Formats: sequence, structure tokens, C-alpha cells
Amino acid sequence: MSKGCKITKIVILSVVVLLAVLALTLFTASGALKKAKYLDPWKPDYAKQFEDPRVQLMAHGLLAANSHNLQPWKIRLDKQNPLLLYLYTDNERLALESDPLTRQTLVSQGTFLEYMRVTGEQLGYFADIKLFPDGEYDEQNLKESMERKPVAKITLSKAKPQDNPLYEFMFLPDTNRMAYQPDEITPAQIQKLKQTNTDEDLVLSILNDKADIEKFGAFGVEGTDIETGLKRMNDESAGIFRTNEYQKNKYRYGFSFEGQGIMGLKKHLLQGMITIIPSFNNEEAATKLAVQATQTAVDHTPAYALILSKDNSRTSQVKAGMLYSRLILTAHEEGLVMQPLSQVLEEYPEMWKAYSEIHREYAPAGETIQFLIRLGRPTQDTPLSMRQEVTDLIAE
Repeated sequence: MSKGCKITKIVILSVVVLLAVLALTLFTASGALKKAKYLDPWKPDYAKQFEDPRVQLMAHGLLAANSHNLQPWKIRLDKQNPLLLYLYTDNERLALESDPLTRQTLVSQGTFLEYMRVTGEQLGYFADIKLFPDGEYDEQNLKESMERKPVAKITLSKAKPQDNPLYEFMFLPDTNRMAYQPDEITPAQIQKLKQTNTDEDLVLSILNDKADIEKFGAFGVEGTDIETGLKRMNDESAGIFRTNEYQKNKYRYGFSFEGQGIMGLKKHLLQGMITIIPSFNNEEAATKLAVQATQTAVDHTPAYALILSKDNSRTSQVKAGMLYSRLILTAHEEGLVMQPLSQVLEEYPEMWKAYSEIHREYAPAGETIQFLIRLGRPTQDTPLSMRQEVTDLIAE
């Protein structure tokens, strides 16, 4: 063998070894071999380990869609009545930059309650839900009021178990941000989705006209562009972004690459790179990617749904969240997926123009748009997101 061939083989071997070491370093930094404990609550048998039926229902509520994946729920179990519990807003889990009026946080209370109600039917418990039993919040002392006043009083009573067809779909991801198939939503599907609204104080619309689709797409991109162009918003999001498996197992709430549909080897490579070199995930690049992702998503959306409330009271916000949970579970039953485009509905000064425009056009009677939702058939699966242990929700 010539000297040149030997040198070439040594160089190739060195490169292979270097790449192997680099890959090992990235995967170690990502925590690729760590057990994803933050996914345990998604297991269908997770709730069975608890004897208390209240905790069993809570374990299902925990899977509900919620703003910023902050899981802002706190539960107080009544010590005298084993079938009574109270839901509170966790006032330490607020995203006050993007959700300064905590509207999205209150909507998230409703999504939790509806998952509990559906689970109760399946397991043989009727859940009597009374919203704001001690009255709505004192808006001038909001955080203190959240601590003192429950969102809901839930009283369980034993009932005959019913096979609720929506139950099995709780264990699917609640949000799919990817492109959707071009297939139109059928009239039968639209009718079934509309039937999820049984509250006279709410309005649910399914819109698939080309003009509406284009307008909603433009609103979605504009809202994303405005939000991601604000440093305080990006700082807020960065503060709850979990860059690796170690952080996801430690915190179990917030954002991660899974929320962007990134899985497998790519996920671990990105997690490892950002863990080792945090500046790799720079604000400018992240902003550009977010806007591009929204543009791609809205370019591949065959229909939208709107949930409006006649007023914007805390009770109406919670009810809108309950309707959203019924809507997403019914959509799953029909083979559909959804994604809320929440940015254009956020209530801070820089968003006011876009917020006013969408309300002027789609809520002319003075209603509040609680949800703007993409709707369609998926082109690809999306991963599950982090969830806390249900026992972490229990407060004294």
C-alpha cells in the first residue's frame, strides 16, 4: 500500500472518529438516553395508579390544551368530602407579556374542566361543575384574587359508566402546527363540529370560503410577525423553553422542540447544539423561522373555526375553553386536527390594530373572539408535549 493511501485512510478514520465524538457529545448534552418522564401522564393507564376518583379525573384534565403549555392549574381537595374538589388558577404560571389580561389563562381552565367532565362519564362519575362559586375575580387585585377564589367547584357523584366516544381521543396531541391536507371539510363534519356548542352565550363558526381562508391566513402571519418582533415576548418564551431532556424532566411544562413538530435524531441534535452553544438559537433566526412556519401552515389550511363569546367575562372565557376541548376531541374523532392561531387575539398595544381589524370584520356585534383555529386533515403526526405529575397540581 502506498504512503498516500495510508494517509488518506488515516484522514478518513480521523474524520469518522471526530464525527462520532461530536455526535456522542451532542446526544449526551441532549439527554437522549434519559427516560422521558414528562410523557408518563399521556399513558392511558396513568390515572389507574390513584385510588381517589378526583385525582383520576384530574390526571385526564392535565392532558388538555393550554396556553403556552404552562398548565396553570391548581387543585384543592376537600378534606371532609371525598368527592369534592376546587379548581384554581395557578397565579405563578402566568404569561403576562403575551397574555396581560390572563384571558388565555382562564380559557385554559375551561379546557381542563371539560376533559374532567368527559372522563367522569367514562369512569362512572357525574361532575357537577359550578363556575366561580365565590364570584369572579377582583380585577384590581388579580393575583391575590386567583389565590383566594376558585374557578370552579366540582362535585362528583357516582353514576353508571357511559362509553363516551370522545374519551380515547384525549390521549392524542391537542395541537398540530404542520401543513394540512387540501381536502375540504365535509358538510357532515361541519355539522358535527357545530353540534359541540350547546351554550347560548357562545358562537361557533366553521369557515371554509376561500376569501375567509385568505384573510385568516393573513391575520395569522401578521400576529406572528408582531409578537416575534417584540423582545419582551421572545424573552418570555425563551424563559420557558426547555432545551434538553434534563430540563424537560425537571420542569415538565413550557415549550420544547416537540411543539414545532421536531422529533427523533433531529430533535436531539438541535437540543445538544443549543445546550452546548445557547447562542445557536438566536432571536433573529427564531423569529424568521416562526413567521415562515406560520406562512407554510396557513398556506395549507382548508378551513378555520371561530369561537366567540357575547361578552368577555371570566365565566365566558372558561366556557369558551370547555367548548374548545369538545371541539378538538370531536375533530379527532373525525380524523381532523387543529391549531389555535392565538397571536392576533392577544391584548397588548402593539397588537391592537390587528386585534381590532379581525374583531371589526368577524365580531361586528361586539362579541369577543376567544379562538381562531386552523382545521384540517394532518399530513404528519405531531409529538406529545410535556406534562407535570398530577400530584404536583394539588395544593393545601
